[in-house]
Amino acid sequence: MKDRFQFRTPSLEGPASDAFAITPDDAADLPEATRALYVGRTGDIALLTISGTSASFIGVPAGSILPIRASRVFATGTDAGDLVGLV
Repeated sequence: MKDRFQFRTPSLEGPASDAFAITPDDAADLPEATRALYVGRTGDIALLTISGTSASFIGVPAGSILPIRASRVFATGTDAGDLVGLV
């Protein structure tokens, strides 16, 4: 497969190169820090940033992409669904 961008240095401003499903969990970190979160179903998201700050996003619409570096998505306080971590 041809990749026109294979020799470019990845950056946070560029597109994600991988993705993984997120199951919110109050005790477990994500498999890797995200560069953004995709929200498939409308709702609230409670998370921990990679700098250790807890944050809540209320009423995030379906189809949104939150450009946030998260290390954990909490089950408590999260009712948005079909979350995908973009890396």
